[in-house]
Amino acid sequence: MRNISKVLLSLSAASLLMVGCTQETQNQIGRAINNWTGTNGVLEVYTGGKLVRRFVKIDKLSTATGTNSSADRPYRFGNGYLDANLNGLADKEESYVYFEISDYSTQYVFYEAPKVMPVQ
Repeated sequence: MRNISKVLLSLSAASLLMVGCTQETQNQIGRAINNWTGTNGVLEVYTGGKLVRRFVKIDKLSTATGTNSSADRPYRFGNGYLDANLNGLADKEESYVYFEISDYSTQYVFYEAPKVMPVQ
């Protein structure tokens, strides 16, 4: 019973804090929770209108920040399965890899070498 009371009190306090926050602060809190819990997302990379890479079961996609500053770096990063056969599933022979996506005009996706390389 005490645990339930503590949970309800915590949820009530969190709700009151959220009401007093600006929309941007609420968005930041939501993104932080989303980064913590994950989204099970899909990232598709197209070149010339054609799908060339797909990453599935992405835990989260984050913006890199500087080591000695809080400035954002010009890329996003995440972890997920490289869908080598582009079937939309994380097959058992496909690798869970780290990847980065550029914000620069030269488009690229950097990813860890998988066990199974995608077909060209």
